[in-house]
Amino acid sequence: MEVINVKEKFNLFQDRWSPKIIGELNNQAIKIAKVKGEFIWHDHKDEDELFFIIKGQLKIEFRDGVKVLNEGDMLIIPKGIEHKPIAEEEVWLMLFEPKSIKHTGEIQHELTKDNYEKI
Repeated sequence: MEVINVKEKFNLFQDRWSPKIIGELNNQAIKIAKVKGEFIWHDHKDEDELFFIIKGQLKIEFRDGVKVLNEGDMLIIPKGIEHKPIAEEEVWLMLFEPKSIKHTGEIQHELTKDNYEKI
């Protein structure tokens, strides 16, 4: 067992839209990421995804509307739901998702990460 200081982990990197693994449990990866700007439309056919906002405000567009998440908010996006995260200012977020999840679903894009760094 190891105590993990999430703030210290965020201070270890500056790149954006590149989730880092900080822990694992029950075949789930706990990831953190810094994001700013717009991501791409994508979905995860077989996996739910949990967003938890540590710092800032994240908008997530859906085909039928927008959800706004502020510090301390979380949102679970069910599998198969197309979404597009947008951060007008830098956002620090934590993700809980299956270790097998593909970063951008079936979409290949310059932002797609095929491997996740563990920090």
